[in-house]
This record gives sequence, structure tokens and C-alpha cells, in this order.
Amino acid sequence: MSFAIFETGGKQYKASASKIIEIEKLEAEIGKTIQFKNVLLLNDSKTTEVGNPKIDGAIVEAKLIDNVKDRTILIFHKRRRKHSRKMNGHRQRHSKIQITKILSKDGKIIAEAKPVESKLKTQIEKKITSKKDLKK
Repeated sequence: MSFAIFETGGKQYKASASKIIEIEKLEAEIGKTIQFKNVLLLNDSKTTEVGNPKIDGAIVEAKLIDNVKDRTILIFHKRRRKHSRKMNGHRQRHSKIQITKILSKDGKIIAEAKPVESKLKTQIEKKITSKKDLKK
């Protein structure tokens, strides 16, 4: 199984084809293809290539699925015997991406996601075809 380790948002992520990852929020439109050029390690089924610090020319391509918020983290401050309390919350923003391709420095495709049809898309197509059949 081939994979790559890339860096974005100050963190490192392990990516394999068709894997869904939550990363730091990206400013991009939903459905667009994003390229990560800061690839630190490439592992094919036969060889492993380690960058120094990164592999020049290697690219991880992903599709932006959605921008979401993480669960709420509560911050509570209390000063004892002062009758002073403060409660605050924070929800970190993330981007969900699906890895589509992993390319080596030569431009050769190491791993590629197989196209998967969503259930919703197939249901809509079935409804359209059944309506056409009824009209005939």
C-alpha cells in the first residue's frame, strides 16, 4: 500500500489514496482540487523516498469536501475566594479533504483514488430514468 506524508498548517498528515482527512482550514471553494507540494516522504509498494526536508516535484492532490467546525472546547477560569468565574468556549475550524492522487517527483502516479459514485447521485439517476420510462 502506497502512501505519502505531507505538511500543511504546521502539521504533518499521512495520506493514502481515497482517504478522508481533517486538516487546518483552507481558503478554497468546496469541490475544488488542492495540491500540496510540501511532501516529506513517499512510500511505494517497493521503495521509500525520504525528503531532505521535502521531495522536490512530489505532489499530493486532494478534493475539498467541506469546511467544518470541531467540537466545543470549554475554557473555565476561577479565582478562588474572589467570587470571580469566567466561562468561554472555542470551536476550531477544519477542512475535510479526500486524497485523489499521489504523484512522485517524476510526475508518475503512485496512487490514485478510484471514482466512487455516491448513493444520492445514483438514486437521482434512477428517479430520472423511471420518469422517462413512465412518459413512454
